[in-house]
Amino acid sequence: MEAGECAERVRGFTRFYTRQMGILHRKLLGSEFSVTEARILYDLGTSGSFTGAEFAADMQLDPGYVSRLLKKLGHHGLIEEADGEGDGRQRPRRLTGAGRAAFEMLDAKSHAEVNAMVADMSADDRDRLIAAMDSVEALFRDETRKPPTIVLRPHEVGDIGWVVHRHAVLYSQEYGFDATFEALVAQIAGAFLENFKPGREYCWIAEVDRRIAGSVFVVEQSPTVAKLRLLYLEPFSRGLGLGRRLVEECIRFARSAGYDTLTLWTNANLIAACRLYESLGFTLTEEEPHHSFGQDLVGQNWDLSLK
Repeated sequence: MEAGECAERVRGFTRFYTRQMGILHRKLLGSEFSVTEARILYDLGTSGSFTGAEFAADMQLDPGYVSRLLKKLGHHGLIEEADGEGDGRQRPRRLTGAGRAAFEMLDAKSHAEVNAMVADMSADDRDRLIAAMDSVEALFRDETRKPPTIVLRPHEVGDIGWVVHRHAVLYSQEYGFDATFEALVAQIAGAFLENFKPGREYCWIAEVDRRIAGSVFVVEQSPTVAKLRLLYLEPFSRGLGLGRRLVEECIRFARSAGYDTLTLWTNANLIAACRLYESLGFTLTEEEPHHSFGQDLVGQNWDLSLK
């Protein structure tokens, strides 16, 4: 998309967002406060105190305009000067008791209003909304040019249930798999927990900027063969090389555990995953058509020699 077209799309979204959130209303949330006044009360309510100069710099506002708003709020008994030196812009402000009450009222109204907007969404739609907002925020902050923080950690209580849930949701959305796929994933995950063999089996939970972004398992198929299972990536984490890192961890672990072979089963329609396995040295050893999960599929077995 060209920059000009992108700019028009951004402007259109901005118009939608300001209308949706009621930001164009002269007074916010039916209160007596303007948007900027309400922001001052909110920031003081959550941070404790700040100077006028700090608020003006953070919000990229004219310091004189901010100074006038602080004086107005002070005149109404909502904020007061904390201990400090310097002129009016340099002295910290804090909420009075009345200001705290006003902040709590605005905070409660804002929460109720936005809660009403998302209450009828499904949990998956709310997850998509948050992921989209995170992406927008990161793009405008230029954070996408900085490497995200990626952590691979062992599973903890609750992680395996989450893995089952996300497998079921994503494979339904992306491939049309039915509930029998969820049943299979639940069976595999349950068996892993019930029969877990430390040193011979492992689950990696991938996090990107502290959000769960995917998983993969290695389980014992025989004394000499390990099996890679339940590799998945959240849509927001794709393109970061995370799938490769997860599979490489499986290979490293299986080799260090003394297995001769790492095997896996997948389906031919998972094209990106199959390309990944091939690039890491796996060999396609068998293919067979089957009808599973409500779909006509081609199952594939891939093996990697660890010797």
